[in-house]
Amino acid sequence: MAKTNKLKDYVIAPDPNAPRLTRAVTGVDHEGHQTRISVVEERPLTIFLNSQEIVTAMTIGDYPDYLALGFLRNQGMLRDGETVTGVEYDEDLETVIVRTDGQTTYEEKLKKKTRTSGCAVGTVFGDMMEGLEGKVLPDLEVRTSDLYTLASTINRTPSLYLEAGAIHGTVLCQGDRPLVYMEDVGRHNAVDKIAGWMLAEGISPDDKLLYTTGRLTSEMVIKTALMGIPALASRSGFTAWGVEIAQEVGLTLIGRMRGKRFVCLAGDERLKRDADPDAVPDEDRKHRRKSAEGEP
Repeated sequence: MAKTNKLKDYVIAPDPNAPRLTRAVTGVDHEGHQTRISVVEERPLTIFLNSQEIVTAMTIGDYPDYLALGFLRNQGMLRDGETVTGVEYDEDLETVIVRTDGQTTYEEKLKKKTRTSGCAVGTVFGDMMEGLEGKVLPDLEVRTSDLYTLASTINRTPSLYLEAGAIHGTVLCQGDRPLVYMEDVGRHNAVDKIAGWMLAEGISPDDKLLYTTGRLTSEMVIKTALMGIPALASRSGFTAWGVEIAQEVGLTLIGRMRGKRFVCLAGDERLKRDADPDAVPDEDRKHRRKSAEGEP
């Protein structure tokens, strides 16, 4: 696994210059001129839990260990207290095997699949709401000054999106500081990588905020709540069920976060408005990042 120095370092992942994550493709532009651009790679990764094949995910191919761990954790297949004894990645076979000290018996759960609204087609096995019953998240105060700082910092961070587009970003934050930045073709993959990193490094979710470029759908809210993170923010908009679930579990839900503007549809009582919006500069157009769906 990639090594981090706990929370002392700002971990940027993936490297926008990594050769395996993008490919140069030649085409023609609107005037008929030849042009060469970078496009994001997309490849399959089959995840096993011990000897049981669970799913094949389409991903850009980085951090397969974190993706596998986070996916299994968010699906309820890695339970609290269960020991992970190893993670084995085979690049040639495009497989990753997560090994635990327990038995794997998920045949019945795997029979029920929900195709989610996640881009690159998200999949939830079993009951989508499993694990949320009685869930109450930590009561985290969210400062508006931190939101404004995070938005500006993240927009200026080197990323695959700025290099090639067509990709989602997810960032784990603490206060006004980004900690880990993950990207992928599906926002659910990017979130699962964050979950896997937190599991591998033993990071507490209690004082964290999760930032995403994707829509705040039921899937995104459920994953965030299952991870125990008390606040979720996005540049994009909401779905009604996502808002409803956030209200039920006590998740602070902030969307349409652009420059000085945002909308909070759950947990507004936990916002501390310690910054004057009129003192916040508008986003510089050259750093303006749209969501991967292109929502304005």
